[in-house]
Amino acid sequence: MGAATLLIFVAVVHRYAAAAHYPAVLQPVQDFLLGLNLSWAQELCIYMFVWMAKFGAAYGVRHGTHVGVDTLVRALPPAQARWLTLVGLLGGVVFTAVVGTMGAVFVWDNGFHHALFSTFGWDVGDVPEGPTSPDLEVPTWIPYACIPLASYLMCFRFLQVMWAFWRRGELPHHEVAHVEGLDEAEAAA
Repeated sequence: MGAATLLIFVAVVHRYAAAAHYPAVLQPVQDFLLGLNLSWAQELCIYMFVWMAKFGAAYGVRHGTHVGVDTLVRALPPAQARWLTLVGLLGGVVFTAVVGTMGAVFVWDNGFHHALFSTFGWDVGDVPEGPTSPDLEVPTWIPYACIPLASYLMCFRFLQVMWAFWRRGELPHHEVAHVEGLDEAEAAA
């Protein structure tokens, strides 16, 4: 997130600095700035934030910080709440597996198969190369690969949480005021 924020900051400063009115003495500075092409920065930042959001959701499932609505679960008796929680976790598994599979098919059809065949020296025949992104000019299957990768990771995390809940009855819980490593640092001081 820091790299994306820094990149956008540099791109915005560049845009304003290149458009500023300079005295004749500083005209070479403006010429230099106009020669820099940062048009790709916004597209890269969009891809970076999408990847962060998708993998951040998987992290949230693992650590109990992913958004969940448990009002009904809390109102039920423990036995019924347990089954409803398992059904909800199973719904997360199914949903992320479906999204991951649909994403994998999309990435495959969007040019990954051409890249894979070319890498291994296989005959690509009539297999299309796939589109490229407008500013970065990278194959679009690369940024879109976060959909199946992160969705399958999230599915795996739902399975982990569901297994732990089935065996021990525990869901991951995030303490808002807890900072990992802080207790160890205080003990060492």
